[in-house]
Parts: sequence; structure tokens; C-alpha cells
Amino acid sequence: MGETTGQRQTGYARGMMPFADLAPLLPRLRHPAVRELAWVMLSAPLLGAAPCPQRHPLAASAWADDPARLADWVLALDHDPAPLLDWLVRLSSRRLGLYYERLWQFALQQAPGVELLAANLAIRNGGHTLGELDIVLRDREGDHHLELAIKLYLGPTRCPGSDPGNWLGPGCHDRLGHKLAHLLAHQLPMSGAAQGREVLAGVGVTQVQAHLWLGGYLFYPQGGAEAPLGSHPQHLRGGWLHQRQWTADASQHWQPQPRQAWLAPARVTADQLWSPARLEAWRKGLETHAPAQLLTRMQEREDGDWEEVERVFLVADSWPYLPER
Repeated sequence: MGETTGQRQTGYARGMMPFADLAPLLPRLRHPAVRELAWVMLSAPLLGAAPCPQRHPLAASAWADDPARLADWVLALDHDPAPLLDWLVRLSSRRLGLYYERLWQFALQQAPGVELLAANLAIRNGGHTLGELDIVLRDREGDHHLELAIKLYLGPTRCPGSDPGNWLGPGCHDRLGHKLAHLLAHQLPMSGAAQGREVLAGVGVTQVQAHLWLGGYLFYPQGGAEAPLGSHPQHLRGGWLHQRQWTADASQHWQPQPRQAWLAPARVTADQLWSPARLEAWRKGLETHAPAQLLTRMQEREDGDWEEVERVFLVADSWPYLPER
């Protein structure tokens, strides 16, 4: 079904990727939360050219100056993940976007040369909440307002893939084009509006630069599609297909992943691996209009664990025309 995950994730673009040389670090990590944290910091953004300014949140950190220092910190955390787990346990929501933000908050709190001034800073007009600033940070290049987002979009089969408006979220409620328009028109300008400046003054910020950082994957249909305009050359990729299109070699090991495991490539022990028979029984039990399911193909490592080498979304045969839930 195309390139493997491992092949795709080693080609990080250098321009916005201060940690391009750390690609081999991710497969070494065993703890799921630490692997997801590393993925957040190391993975390529969806966009190389966006309609709004982009900036890696750690671009001016001491880690960016010396990536080996970041690698040492991540490896130590993999050995003892308690500080990260203590931080994550305070997150009650299961929403993937909030989990992504929480991972970034932990990294920015620990990053040398970066001061996290605020997270989820509410902007209000009287009693009405206008929105939130995801991150406000200070580094050697100044004060920054960062909007963070994790998105997974499925490409079109009949419309031009070059149009970001034709890339849909798995639940069909979100489009890449709409998300970019909302960021440009509403989320990023909030820090420059009067109410935003007033709230920022409360955390000691008088001038701020607004930037986007958009992580995630683009999933291509069978037969392929054009990449959306502005996509990063090394954006992370997967595939998607309807339930009726599913075929898999009996020698392959595929298994579904829960939503909160949709970030970093999966890694499981041998006893956690699904057999082809178990997958087939699970697949036959899916409802006709089941929500999109993320499946990963697993390959055995030299140490006996199994790691993801490919991912696809399996969607209802009527997708993207789904009944209201």
C-alpha cells in the first residue's frame, strides 16, 4: 500500500525542522507517552508554505542549538517517564488536540532557553469568551503567540487534491482549507486585537509575533491524489480505503489503534500483536456506518517487538456521506 512509515519519517525537511538528524531516535523509544512526546517535537509539519506564518515552537531553544542534548533528555525520560506521566494524568479530556497541546506544554516547560508564559490563555470581551491563545512563550528571538494543531485529513478521489478545501477529516466535519482560513482570520489575529493585547499585558508581553504549528498526517486514497498546495515535502502520509476495498495478505499483521495512539508510529510487544484472524473477526463486526478506524501494519523488530510500518484509515462505504450521529 505504498511507502512504509519508517521510510517516510526519515526525510525531515531542514528549513523548519531543527531536529532533522534525530529521526533515528524515535524507534529507540519504548514508552508510548515518551514516544508520542518525541514525535510531537521531531515530526514534519503538514505545511511547508502556509497562508500564515509558521514557526517550530523550539526553533530558538538551546535544544535546537545542540540536538544531541534533546536526545539525551528524551532517552532519560524514556528510562523514567514519571514526570511526563504525572503531567499527562491531569488532562481529563480524551480529545486528541488537547493531548497534543499538553505534550507541547511539557516540552516547552523543560526546554532550555524557552520560557512558557501562558497556555490556553482566554481572551474575553466582557463576559463573552472570544477564544484562547494556545501558547505564549519567550525565547531569544522575542515573545511569541503560537497556535498548535494536530490534524489528520483524507484526500479526495474525484476532486483536485491540490485544493486544501477537498481534504476532509475522518469524521467529515473538518476541512484543511477551512482550518487554515479560520487560523488566518480568527485564531492568529486574536493576540493583536485590543482584547488580546490587554490579556497579554497581564503576563508581561507588550509585543508578540503570531505563528502556526500544524502537525499530523495526510491520507491518500487508493490510486493516489495530488498533495494539497503548500504541503510540506516530507509531510507524514498514510492511505485510506472503504470497507469494501479492504484486502490484506494473510501473512501481514494489521491492527486498529485507539484515537489517543494516532500520533507516533505504534510499537507493541509480541503478546499485544493481533493475529490476522482476530483482525478479520473485528473487521466483520464493524457497523455499516462505523466511524473511521485507523489501522497500522506491524513488522517485527530485531528485539522481538513489533513496530508500525504503514497506516491506513478504513472508512464506511458511504464515506464521506455519513448519517448524522
